[in-house]
Amino acid sequence: METKGFLAELSWRGLVHEHTPDFADELTAATGGRPLVGYVGFDPTAPSLQVGNLVPIMLLAHLQRAGGQPIVVMGGGTGLIGDPSGKSTERPLLDHATIRENVARQRQQFGRFLDFGETDAGALMVDNADWLSELTLIEFLRDIGKHFTISYMLQKESVRARLEEGISFTEFAYMLTQAYDFLQLHQRHRCLLQMGGSDQWGNITAGIELIRRVAGGKAHALVAPLITTSTGAKFGKSEGHAIWLDAERTSPYEFFQFWINQHDRDVEAYLKMFTFKTAEDIAELMRQHAADPGARIPHRALARDVTTRVHGAAAAERAVEEATRRFGTIDPKTADAASLARLATQLPSGALPAGAGPATPVVDLVVQAGIAKSKGEARRLMQQGGITLNGERVTDTASTAGAPLPGGYYWLTRGKKTDYLFTPSA
Repeated sequence: METKGFLAELSWRGLVHEHTPDFADELTAATGGRPLVGYVGFDPTAPSLQVGNLVPIMLLAHLQRAGGQPIVVMGGGTGLIGDPSGKSTERPLLDHATIRENVARQRQQFGRFLDFGETDAGALMVDNADWLSELTLIEFLRDIGKHFTISYMLQKESVRARLEEGISFTEFAYMLTQAYDFLQLHQRHRCLLQMGGSDQWGNITAGIELIRRVAGGKAHALVAPLITTSTGAKFGKSEGHAIWLDAERTSPYEFFQFWINQHDRDVEAYLKMFTFKTAEDIAELMRQHAADPGARIPHRALARDVTTRVHGAAAAERAVEEATRRFGTIDPKTADAASLARLATQLPSGALPAGAGPATPVVDLVVQAGIAKSKGEARRLMQQGGITLNGERVTDTASTAGAPLPGGYYWLTRGKKTDYLFTPSA
């Protein structure tokens, strides 16, 4: 595999923060025409991946598209410990049953991005519990721990950043378990590359050191930048909630809207990072955006592309349809009960509380919908013109809900981005 093209592709897409010296030349020579084998590890701390995981997944996808072989390492072993990287406090420990369930549920999500076919470049999926669970404490200390000094480990950012708050020996040793993963993959699959987010640099380079000391081999690292929005917020959350790849946790409609609602200053970068569109295609989308910003053409292209990959073409089309209905020319008051019932499967929704109805204060509904944390916040939003109920702006804080939409629905909107649909009580 010719590695320079792979590195160049990642670079123009903004997916390279740092890599080891002589990355392209040494890896091209080392592979000798064979596919470059590279991996990313994913600790199954939740039943679903989220959009924050898309950057390392895209690194693997680009590796495969360049002719390399990607390996997904599921952290059935390391997930029991918890990675301290990027965390200010220790993660809660999960039990074996929860980790196994999370691994099983996440596996299927990778198939939407990678080809696991029986070819030289077919992606592999392995679980590090297969080798970590076989290690005894004595073997760990003798065969891994002896290769790392305390001073070496303290220099790593993932450890240094936690010294004041405190770090347990369990998390302190996480770096060594990840290093052992790299060694095992190097020995079992000729893996020469580990990738991840920039917060993983210390863990990855520890693996490179272990391979050098134990196997006398040369391995490499490449990390992508940690993504933040143009406002400085952490990428991957909407209204403070994580955006999941599981449709049961984040509906395709919510997922689609997350991408539609990205800031104008971010959309070009996200098109490069999260789609396979060419530089020419992206430039054309941005040209159209400059000519007609209100149409949000690149935002829609981004949303459709990523939603199709994560949820499938049919779900993406339904999301487009619902978005068109919500933000298009149809007023909520004209929608029929069937349309509202379908919309309830795409929007955040819940049953109207018992006893609630036309006489219920709008303030109460806003709080019950979770789009304001308190009645005081709800009143302020109403006074500022930020609350709409059933297509009508509500500014009087004493207003009541009034008549529902057809079928008994109440549709609340905060600003232009947050919706909640109360469905008829059972």
